[in-house]
Amino acid sequence: MHPARLTLRAFGAAALTALVVASIPQLRAGAATGGAAVPAIDLHNIDTTCNACDDFYRFATGGWEKSHTLPPGRARWGTFNELAKRNQDELQGILAADAADTAAPAGSDTAKIGAFYRSCMNEGAIEQAGLAPVKPLLDQVAAIHDVPSLIATDVALQRSGVDTGLPLGPRPDPKDSAIQIASIGMGGLGLPDRDYYVKDDEHSQEIRSAYDTYVTTQLRNLGESPAAAERDAAAVIALETALAKATPRRADLRDPHKTINPTPVAQLATVAPHVPWSAYFADFHAPAVETVNLTVPGFVQAYDAQLAATPLATWKAYLAYHVVDAYAAALPKAFADASFAFRSGVLLGVKQQLPRAERCTSAEDASLRDVVGKAYVAKYFPPAAKARAQAMVANLHETLREDIGTLSWMSPATKAAAIAKLSAITKKIGYPDTWEDYATLHVTDGPYADNVLAVRRWNSERAIARIGKPTDRARWGMTPPTVNAYYNPSNNEIVFPAGILAPPFFNATADDAVNYGAIGAVIGHETTHGFDDQGRQFDAEGNLRDWWTPEDAASFDARAKCIVDEFDGFEVAPGVHEQGRLVQGEAIADLGGLTIAYKAFEKTPEAKAHTPIDGYTPEQRFFLAFAQLWAQLETEAAERQLAATDPHPDGRYRVIGTLENMPEFAAAFHCAANANMVRTNPCRIW
Repeated sequence: MHPARLTLRAFGAAALTALVVASIPQLRAGAATGGAAVPAIDLHNIDTTCNACDDFYRFATGGWEKSHTLPPGRARWGTFNELAKRNQDELQGILAADAADTAAPAGSDTAKIGAFYRSCMNEGAIEQAGLAPVKPLLDQVAAIHDVPSLIATDVALQRSGVDTGLPLGPRPDPKDSAIQIASIGMGGLGLPDRDYYVKDDEHSQEIRSAYDTYVTTQLRNLGESPAAAERDAAAVIALETALAKATPRRADLRDPHKTINPTPVAQLATVAPHVPWSAYFADFHAPAVETVNLTVPGFVQAYDAQLAATPLATWKAYLAYHVVDAYAAALPKAFADASFAFRSGVLLGVKQQLPRAERCTSAEDASLRDVVGKAYVAKYFPPAAKARAQAMVANLHETLREDIGTLSWMSPATKAAAIAKLSAITKKIGYPDTWEDYATLHVTDGPYADNVLAVRRWNSERAIARIGKPTDRARWGMTPPTVNAYYNPSNNEIVFPAGILAPPFFNATADDAVNYGAIGAVIGHETTHGFDDQGRQFDAEGNLRDWWTPEDAASFDARAKCIVDEFDGFEVAPGVHEQGRLVQGEAIADLGGLTIAYKAFEKTPEAKAHTPIDGYTPEQRFFLAFAQLWAQLETEAAERQLAATDPHPDGRYRVIGTLENMPEFAAAFHCAANANMVRTNPCRIW
């Protein structure tokens, strides 16, 4: 069960007002501006030529859109990206300083950080190394001579971070989330989603043609002749297409019950008779288990069928291609450029690469995670900030607790269980209380791909080792500099990295309206994920258990269908609509989160005083702050890909789709009942 992400009790409202406005002057308010106060709401971002009740997204963000252009190397740009870039610049300064410290003690965090960054930045060494770092993997592929050796190679690639089909890993036991069980997933597709392989519209055909060119190019880079590369590319894509047809739609995978299929290991041979299962588990170095979860049994069957139907020569081309595709960014320029041209250029509409320093900073944050995160928070996120953010979370939770008690459609029994779950939510703020130990990870000044390979193998070994062990609920799924947040249903936890606790999300110099409309909405969003279409199926301990009465479940489903139908109607690009079933969880969390944040805001003295600032009432500033979080520019290619793959709605419709359901918004801007921003039959859950 993947965490739901934003891509966002003890304190009363009066105490929180003083806390947010008066007592957090150093909460990163001026981290990127030399200590200067950051504007709460930039009035230049507002487009006053548009009526707020006609299109509030354009009203709130039209000025920003007119004054911004899509930066080179970016498929999307918005307020999230602006903050992420500021955080990245801070992080890059740390990495560059450590890279310059060549005298750091061997094995120290500083030495690891410096060596990884130096190796990534050393393009000459990357070219000189060529394919040497991944040659052992390619040699093993070339040596495949039968199905058992094929599976052994597949596992070796999986353990090296190459996605090739039957990944084994840990996941919480759905009936006892305190234990990690073995689970076999699915993968091995080179295109972003199964629909890219099966749709016959003109755009999909163009993407497949470009993908054929890309696979051909990488096979030629590996030394194949033009004719052989073209032939093998067609066969590789045919194999991937067969696997894609056995891959469920993303919206179907939102039902956690469909991905829980415990199967005795002794019966795996009846599901996939061509896989040498004993060797498969042994090659993964997996602990002995009697039962394994099959995420999608039909995919395992389809993969097994291809072991018999697809020639070994095609499998070898497929695996070799996936090796260089997975490592392209760490390989010589020919491989990296081909990957960029297709994955960023064709799929996302990006025309040029980001500067190498930015790419290396992002790669190191993702690779050395807690090592880098520890250095980042030590400099940019003081412990006091963590405590202050925790207080705001507590206030929002108290408001949701009160709201649950007033719901007319929920029975007392379900309300009691909901409140118990809310009370049990673990709140993680800023950074881990216990940093993960990276002492056994060796980072060197050798070729960059060597370090990437070392990190991926280290992560794989640690993941496999968690099978059968107690769930480590202290682990984080995001790094501290990340501008995002998430809810994990199996842990029943909400997580807010330090990276998002800065303007425009958390602004120490702003009024309550802005902080509640921004970070308050984020807190409410992640908390509400515990009660969305997926999260509501897990109990207070994170176990998959139905704690709703049948009548309450039916009432919830009817309210959720309103959201599904609403978002099905939004067109994000010509001929491309949001997928209501896919985005419903995030849309439910947006609506519920903002509703709860608004109710919490109403308790504040500022809301009660109703004093305008810059010509806008506190209520209006609340909604402006929320909408301006989602200011964005995107390429059409990115819009299309995200509509097909992302459970998050487009930013424009996160604003419109949420606010048109809130009578509080209509009242704040005096919208008539027939205005565009007012739904005749609004969706309402919380």
